[in-house]
Amino acid sequence: MAKTVIAVFSNEQVAKEAVEDLRRAGFDREISILAKDQGRKGGDQEGGLNMGADTGGISDGVTTGGVLGGLAGLAAGAGALVIPGIGPLIAAGPIAGLLSGAATGGVAGGLIDWGIPEAEGREYENEIRQGKMLVSVRCDDQRADQANKILKDHGADRVRIH
Repeated sequence: MAKTVIAVFSNEQVAKEAVEDLRRAGFDREISILAKDQGRKGGDQEGGLNMGADTGGISDGVTTGGVLGGLAGLAAGAGALVIPGIGPLIAAGPIAGLLSGAATGGVAGGLIDWGIPEAEGREYENEIRQGKMLVSVRCDDQRADQANKILKDHGADRVRIH
């Protein structure tokens, strides 16, 4: 059975280091990143990423123009989307597809598909609205504890396994 390990970070550099350590531990396409795109203006694509563009796991000159600098390039499938009530977001990894289909339900609505209770999803949504970053790993039971430890070791504001 798949589990989702979710961590919230206030500091981009710390989140980036955590993601790099997850990758070194063998996690790759299981990693998702979600954060507000502070650099995206209105509806144009400048400063954002194209939804669903596969970066191959490493940034190839793709910039967000905002809070995620090199962080989005560390997960596959980085893209930009707009969630009503939150605004423009950068989403990378499996969460990008999950949220693109659930834009009207917001972050909380998308996370329900991963077994996250709606009330907790709303907490994550509020933290993202405040400028924090969400890093998640969707993996099997055996690897969830390893991902949890890596994220905790990097001093995430909060880490939970679902």
